Amino acid sequence: MQIILLEKVVNLGNLGEIVKVKDGYARNFLIPSGRARRATEAAKAEFEAKRAELEKAAAAKLAEAQAQGEKLTGTTIKVTQKAGVDGRLFGSVTNHDIADELVKQGYQVVKSQIRLPNGPLKVVGDSTVSVALHTDVVVEVNVSVYGETA
Repeated sequence: MQIILLEKVVNLGNLGEIVKVKDGYARNFLIPSGRARRATEAAKAEFEAKRAELEKAAAAKLAEAQAQGEKLTGTTIKVTQKAGVDGRLFGSVTNHDIADELVKQGYQVVKSQIRLPNGPLKVVGDSTVSVALHTDVVVEVNVSVYGETA
């Protein structure tokens, strides 16, 4: 299926590009989430009429994400979990826990923006995780995991 991208999509294309994707990906994800439209002649004409408006909105989103990224860069958050004597956690620290701590500190972050390169954190200590605020804005955040004995 051919679609027109209404915003930048990772590994697919930029705003305004007409790309061919699998039907299910377009119908079940891209179109319902508002990231794309079917590439019909009417849709192409409508997109060209609104192109400047959409580019302006995309630039505003990027600028907002960059501003938030400047504040967030280098932030350290502290998470306390129950741990054994050897420093291993009973459970793990997930992207949900990290997002909750960032929200408590006043940042607008959702758990899907947290990238844990090696999976959930399962040991006490310091780690670095990525926060993808925008497709072009990824910042590093330090996470200090402290253990409390049960």
